Amino acid sequence: MKTSELDYTLPAELIAQDPAEVRSASRLLVVGRTSGGLTDSRFDRIGEYLHPGDCLVLNDTKVLPARFYARRRTGGGLEALFLSEASAPGLWRILLKGARKLKPDEAIHIVDGRQKDFCTARVVERQEGGVCLLELEVKASAETVLNEIGFPPLPPYIRRDQDWSKAQSDRRRYQTVYARQAGAVAAPTAGLHFTEELLTRLTDSGVRLARVTLHVGAGTFKPISVENVEEHEIHHEWYRIDDANAGIINDARAAGGRVIAVGTTATRVLETVSRDGQACAGEGSTNLFILPGYRFHIVDAMITNFHLPRSTLLALVGAFAGLERMLAAYRHAVEQRYRFYSYGDAMLIV
Repeated sequence: MKTSELDYTLPAELIAQDPAEVRSASRLLVVGRTSGGLTDSRFDRIGEYLHPGDCLVLNDTKVLPARFYARRRTGGGLEALFLSEASAPGLWRILLKGARKLKPDEAIHIVDGRQKDFCTARVVERQEGGVCLLELEVKASAETVLNEIGFPPLPPYIRRDQDWSKAQSDRRRYQTVYARQAGAVAAPTAGLHFTEELLTRLTDSGVRLARVTLHVGAGTFKPISVENVEEHEIHHEWYRIDDANAGIINDARAAGGRVIAVGTTATRVLETVSRDGQACAGEGSTNLFILPGYRFHIVDAMITNFHLPRSTLLALVGAFAGLERMLAAYRHAVEQRYRFYSYGDAMLIV
């Protein structure tokens, strides 16, 4: 499959820079998976398209405030993205802009959100692709430290400066209302449209909720740069689903309900753990790459945002609904002035 097949034209002004004032007030494009029919709606009316006994599968990962800033002793500024904690507290794997300028054993000063010195860190090792191993003098957990120094890891197409007050608003809105398990460096954005009230209304109507965890990694934003899609190396992400939630999903299927994945992340977990049409409890790392031609085993419907051209996420939804059908839906969304990407509007494929 040629990567150029995943291209479409998007006016820059349709890239959402801020979320809807009320989460559930975003628009919703309902797409018929087999018919290709398109209906313009609102997210707070999603219950009209769900049935009692359906099961919504939510990714309960929690986004860390993973972007932070530092400076060299020479005064040069640095911007970094926390990736993971290594073998001990205070030993971090980070993605660093301008990493080639740093030397092993060089000391840098990490600053907090108000640009005041927070602590010193030492560059232990430079790795490929701008990744560094960093040892902080502070030995607290990464979550504790990042809560003091970190900004939300918004994708690069959302323009932000180092405004600490704006960052506090983004910390709240670039997070689902059901986030529980800290570890993601990007949000599962399909879930950003839900409010507690809307979830309560859906469960009161007979819709079941199940939860999985997939810690979204920085690779989710990596475009496909090779000519043939199949040659792209997809990132690994850690996932978990326990016995109780696997049981909720399987009971819903057994009773004739649909399994509706909230987002591509929940979709990848479900398809990773599917065995003979059943969800199996487990945890591990998945690099499942879903392309057009893939046969889905457990996901019957999907809630998703609008994705970037030439991305693995667009390939996934193209696999689910048919690539031509999906690109036609995207053209409709552009014509109707939907808002795109992480803070944008949503799509329900049924």
